Amino acid sequence: MGAGVLVSSTNGRQYEGKVTPFVFVTCLVAAMGGLLFGYDLGITGGVTSMEPFLVKFFPSVYKKMKDESRHDSNYCKFDNQLLTLFTSSLYIAALIASFFASTTTRVFGRKISMFAGGLFFLVGALLNGLAVNVGMLIIGRLLLGFGVGYCNQSVPVYLSEMAPTKMRGALNIGFSMMCTIGILVANLINYGTSKLENGWRISLGLGAVPAVMLCVGSFFLGDTPNSLIERGQTEGAKEMLQKIRGIDNVDEEFQDLIDASEEAKKVEHPWKNITQTRYRPQLTFCSLIPFFQQLTGINVIMFYAPVLFKTLGFGNDASLISAVISGGVNVVATLISIYTVDKFGRRTLFLEGGIQMFICQIAVGSMIAIKLGVSGEGSFTKTEADLLLVFICLYVAAFAWSWGALGWLVPSEICSLEVRSAGQATNVAVNMLFTFIIAQVFLTMLCHLKFGLFFFFAGFVLIMSIFVALFLPETNNVPIEEMNKVWKSHWFWKKFVSNVVIDHGQKAIA
Repeated sequence: MGAGVLVSSTNGRQYEGKVTPFVFVTCLVAAMGGLLFGYDLGITGGVTSMEPFLVKFFPSVYKKMKDESRHDSNYCKFDNQLLTLFTSSLYIAALIASFFASTTTRVFGRKISMFAGGLFFLVGALLNGLAVNVGMLIIGRLLLGFGVGYCNQSVPVYLSEMAPTKMRGALNIGFSMMCTIGILVANLINYGTSKLENGWRISLGLGAVPAVMLCVGSFFLGDTPNSLIERGQTEGAKEMLQKIRGIDNVDEEFQDLIDASEEAKKVEHPWKNITQTRYRPQLTFCSLIPFFQQLTGINVIMFYAPVLFKTLGFGNDASLISAVISGGVNVVATLISIYTVDKFGRRTLFLEGGIQMFICQIAVGSMIAIKLGVSGEGSFTKTEADLLLVFICLYVAAFAWSWGALGWLVPSEICSLEVRSAGQATNVAVNMLFTFIIAQVFLTMLCHLKFGLFFFFAGFVLIMSIFVALFLPETNNVPIEEMNKVWKSHWFWKKFVSNVVIDHGQKAIA
């Protein structure tokens, strides 16, 4: 750390600079936005499986779960639209917030947008922890959603602009890494509070801790050189660039940033641009990658792991500890992706992960079909339950180092300057929309499709793996200004990509 390195630009130049401790600290603080998102993903499923929480807010679900005279299928114990709205309302709020956040990030800077995200999340977490009725719960969830929307919009941009070029890929996945840590911490907290009478309040309220950390941290962070230049603060931008590079002579890189900013101002209609035929590959992948990511079925595990394990016959403690185990696997597998993504490439991880997920989902669906059948009556022996957990963990690992890590990375690196804002907005919007849909309908789908739900998601994993194999070229180590060559050489996309070179695309900053 601190040793001299050459920091590459996207136009092929090499800039002298250091990997400074300041960069690591600022990126670590900024990545707290990922911790917020992950904590919420992990905490919700555990809370919705806690009996005191169900008794207070969703008594009909609790009664159905405990009423032995009812002959409802085990698959349908938690099927309640108001209960699923508690989970899914966050994501529709995040979808709406992302459009406001893009303006805030551009006009007021990245750090202000991160601070706003942390503040929304803080108030939402406190409202949820202190809730006395379902209305407070839902309002709190909506505020949490606004926090997630602001953080998901601003944090990746901040990380990419602060980090040296050679570290951008790893730091992008580092954001995902913080998400997985948040999920694991949430699962551990749920396990620890599950025995307490009002443990659910502690679980929900503790979301305020990472929110405070982000608010305080972002208040002391400096904004990125790109953002400062964009807002006319060129002197401060140069000082910040010198600070993050650790050297005084940054004139060449600074001039390139100014040139890129001037070119960016000429892009008046990014939404109109991305609908042009020559940008068909970018629009396709910015839409379909987040769509397919949600249809892997991963949110079945992330949102409802304890509920799912409980439905499959695991006891209270066993369901929560199983969620902790799968959360730990998620963290380790994401670490693996950080070290392999630039070595093996995007396509390899996508395809290997797809094959592994498909096999595991077929195995899980088959085991549930054999043991529980259509009625959902039956149980797993300890050995069988352990084997089921192994397959679920292998599935989680495959997702973490493939579609989980690359779902945000690939769309961000394939879009050149003139369509980048529209491409990223499309990616976020599609992701949040289908996250909301899956969260809202999963428990109903589990009730009606039963074990077939796992075969349903396995079918989509097969489709999307074939899609990647046929249509996604390798983008590893390809500079943004040369991405057009990748599409031109592809058997399918070459018929859409124009031979015209876009001048301002040559100045794009990744």
